[in-house]
Amino acid sequence: MSHTLGVRQARKQKTRQAFLEAALALLEDQSLSSLGLREVTRAVGVAPTAFYRHFRSTADLGVALVDEALGSLHAMVRTTVSTTGDGEERIRRAIELIARHVDTYPAHVRFIARERHGGVQPVREAIRAQLGRFAEEVKVGLAADPEAGGWNDDDLLMLAHLYVDLMLSTASLFLEALEAPQEERERVTQLATRQLRLISIGRSHWLD
Repeated sequence: MSHTLGVRQARKQKTRQAFLEAALALLEDQSLSSLGLREVTRAVGVAPTAFYRHFRSTADLGVALVDEALGSLHAMVRTTVSTTGDGEERIRRAIELIARHVDTYPAHVRFIARERHGGVQPVREAIRAQLGRFAEEVKVGLAADPEAGGWNDDDLLMLAHLYVDLMLSTASLFLEALEAPQEERERVTQLATRQLRLISIGRSHWLD
């Protein structure tokens, strides 16, 4: 009996993942608010009624995509904050990590960039909640840095949100430059470098 349940659970999980992958592919060229349920089930090759065994609605599907997309972002955020070295070295590594993440997960980055301010409220709220948790995680990493001596929690959280927002905006710019000439990627790198330098300078003088 347990083996049969295990097989069924694995099959159910496989179908659920197929819905997520199909939706992500369909969202390459449209927003979630315009995505039809039948469009997704047709891409998976199942009857429309099968959709409701896994999701309550396309909005529910979108929230699941947020979890998957920002799950891949989690590693990038953690690694970026934990990079060591002097200021310029940390900036270079951070930007390289962001560019590599976009190269690896372009569909995830595109989905978050589009739906962060999109028309599906539960998805917007899910993204905002996830990014808030990221900022809290970044704050913990920043607090462990000797440079954070004397900073209060509110200011550390404000700085954490600056880093998270910059990572997202830089990822969006790298996404736009995926098919562009190398000069465009270099322009994005230079812009992100200057922005991170600006934050770093402000950070070092915040308590003056």
